[in-house]
Amino acid sequence: MLERLLAEAAQSPSQEICGLLFGDDAAISAATTCRNVAADPSMAFEIDPAALFAAHKAMRAGGPKVIGHYHSHPTGLAAPSAVDAAAAMGGELWLIIAGGDATLWRATNDGAWLERFDRVPIRSTAPCAAAIASP
Repeated sequence: MLERLLAEAAQSPSQEICGLLFGDDAAISAATTCRNVAADPSMAFEIDPAALFAAHKAMRAGGPKVIGHYHSHPTGLAAPSAVDAAAAMGGELWLIIAGGDATLWRATNDGAWLERFDRVPIRSTAPCAAAIASP
């Protein structure tokens, strides 16, 4: 899964890609690409509200749990930006891709990074899943 997301970001060098992460407290089991509907996708991301609504509706009906999202920084670092920090809500995962690298973060109210995020180690456990290492 991570290799697919890295390839997707590499194929979009001038615009941010984005999507939803599904799983539980132990692992990311799936990632679904969503349309970036931001006014300027070269500088920001906004997950298509229809995709977000559909994912939450499916989750309430017993489908996979939405645990966060991913996006790329075409000209930045694989770390949350100040804009990301302003948009973050507590608890969700943020997988950020840049320069062929990816890092995983959990939004918090008192994080070590920009006072909004804590880094979460990624452990590869299977070809289609990435485990979330416990803090």
